[in-house]
Amino acid sequence: MLARIYQPARNAMQSGQAGTRKWVLEFDPEQAKRIDPLMGWQGSGDMNRQVRLKFDSREEAVDYARRHGIPYQVFQPKKRKPVIRPRGYGDNFAWQRRIAWTH
Repeated sequence: MLARIYQPARNAMQSGQAGTRKWVLEFDPEQAKRIDPLMGWQGSGDMNRQVRLKFDSREEAVDYARRHGIPYQVFQPKKRKPVIRPRGYGDNFAWQRRIAWTH
């Protein structure tokens, strides 16, 4: 029952960073998923696959895993450089504009 501790990446469909500040503790799957022969749905008897705990910091997640005797593996996030373009689209609506905005 190995647990993974990581910071989730941002959604590829969004440019914001919401939901990427927290750290997540998830359990690795112990059983493979199986297909139900009647309905074709995927299922598993592994209940730990449904557990996803969120923490404010990496240290909190590691402390939780140690207190409960859960073996864990920490994955460090790959930080990306923010993309800030000078004179970009957002500059049209800046409060410090000196000239009137026109089309």
